[in-house]
Amino acid sequence: MILVLTATFVCIFAIVLGAFWLFIVREEAGAHRALQKRLRPQEETARKGALTVAKTEEKRATLFHGVQNVIDQSGKPLTVLGLLFMCLCSGVVSGATAWVATGRPVIAAILGAVALITPYLVVKRAATKRMWRFEEQFPEAVDLIARALRAGHAFPTALSMIAEELGEPVGPEFKLLYDRQNFGMPLPDALRSFAARVPILDARFFVTAVLTQREAGGNLSGVLDNLSSVIRERFKVKRQIRVISAHGRMTAYILAAMPPTVGAAQFVISPDTANLLFDDPLGIKMVIGALVLQGIGMLWIQKIVRIEY
Repeated sequence: MILVLTATFVCIFAIVLGAFWLFIVREEAGAHRALQKRLRPQEETARKGALTVAKTEEKRATLFHGVQNVIDQSGKPLTVLGLLFMCLCSGVVSGATAWVATGRPVIAAILGAVALITPYLVVKRAATKRMWRFEEQFPEAVDLIARALRAGHAFPTALSMIAEELGEPVGPEFKLLYDRQNFGMPLPDALRSFAARVPILDARFFVTAVLTQREAGGNLSGVLDNLSSVIRERFKVKRQIRVISAHGRMTAYILAAMPPTVGAAQFVISPDTANLLFDDPLGIKMVIGALVLQGIGMLWIQKIVRIEY
């Protein structure tokens, strides 16, 4: 038995290590070599390497655009391939461990599927919390831009002031906005990229106000003062909605946690009875049906408690 467990562990470790080298180390090494070629201006291969890297990045952005947006919003130092590799490792290791420990493919498949999506859910939750903090700090940033404009500073200078004086997450986002326009990207394009990177309605209002002022003229500082007041009022309403819907969200959490808790308790209290769910074909169908209905119920409750404002 010990030899079987050791051989299984070695095989899984070799597969994970090989996948890490194939999808992470080799990709990063290739990108590093292409970058080194681009830094040699007199070599023709530099331009070919730059074009190859640009095409590769364009395909990768098209393929993993949604995942990359979630990673950018979370602020985590991850890549798309790195996150997918973490999901793969988590699913394979958890499923194999459950299979070796219990000897039941159904349990191993369920635990492996849950572990497979867990890293992505963790990053998604981090992105949601970060965007919430951004929305909370955003009115202060808009007020600072308005005060800087009234003091006679240029708009890019106001962006750099926000990057220096405000902390995470507003400061780094505005620093990226300032750096992009400072290194040659047109300001309208940098602002649109900022609005796409920060999927918050208030950020889109801000970008629309600035672009409209640049095309039609007007008092931008006054517009930003009004926008700051509107954002604060919207954020106050959003907090009130979260308080009102707290009971529904707590109910959803309890209902989601109750079936797996009862199932685990049943395995501890009466394992012979619980084993019928996995030994009998009808029991397996009941487990699959319960999981499907559980997912439908969670989506339904989430739709109910999500209030548009």
